[in-house]
Amino acid sequence: MLNEFKAFIAKGNVVDLAVGIIIGAAFTAIVNSLVGDLINPIIGLVTGGVDLSNLFIDLSGTAPVSLAAAREAGVPVFAYGAFITAVINFVIIAWVVFMLVKAVNRLKEATAKKEAATAAATPAGPTEIEVLLQIRDALKK
Repeated sequence: MLNEFKAFIAKGNVVDLAVGIIIGAAFTAIVNSLVGDLINPIIGLVTGGVDLSNLFIDLSGTAPVSLAAAREAGVPVFAYGAFITAVINFVIIAWVVFMLVKAVNRLKEATAKKEAATAAATPAGPTEIEVLLQIRDALKK
């Protein structure tokens, strides 16, 4: 059973998945920083200093000062600013993944075309029937 597990782990798909998860986690941190540190301030500048991530509607009527204070106090809030930030993050990540998949597909197509051209340029060897006929003719002599 241990050998089967080693064989399973050594397969390319499992290793590729692990690498993808690690890179995805690191990429998520970069996108969060991009949105929180660059995009949200620009949106705040355009909207007159509004911080998207701190926009919320108080559902309890206690009027907390900030979203963090409301969450710490356990006040029910409708945090639509955090949702907008999450949507921006998703769109950025989806766009980058789309661009990566597009680049990989282009690379695969170029490699397939190159292999097809190489295969077409390489002369085909004799078929099995031709070899058998040559053997038959050699045996006749």
